[in-house]
Amino acid sequence: MPASSSSDTREADAEVRAAVIRLSRPDGDGGAVIERAAILAEGTPAAAIEAWIIDHGGQPEAPIIAAAAPGLYGLRPDRPTFGGQRQPRRYVLSAAALSGTR
Repeated sequence: MPASSSSDTREADAEVRAAVIRLSRPDGDGGAVIERAAILAEGTPAAAIEAWIIDHGGQPEAPIIAAAAPGLYGLRPDRPTFGGQRQPRRYVLSAAALSGTR
C-alpha cells in the first residue's frame, strides 16, 4: 500500500505545481509572482497552493506600511494599524522553484 500513497502524493504535488505555474506571472528578476487573490480564487486547494509555495522557497511580499494620516481621521478604526497582521498580497518565487530544481 505505501507505493500507492506515495504515487498519490506525487500526483497531488504535481497538480498543485501545475496550478502554481498557471497562476504565476514573471517578475523582473527572472522569478515569478503569484497574487494571493488568484490563489484564493482557486477555492479549496488554496491552502495547499500556499503551503507548496512556502515549502519551495517562495516568500510572501513584505507589506508596505504607510504612515498614519494626520488629522482627525488619521486613526480611524477601519484603517489597518501598524501592529496588525495582514496577509501578503502576493508571493515571490525564484526561477528554480518553478523549474523543479531546489
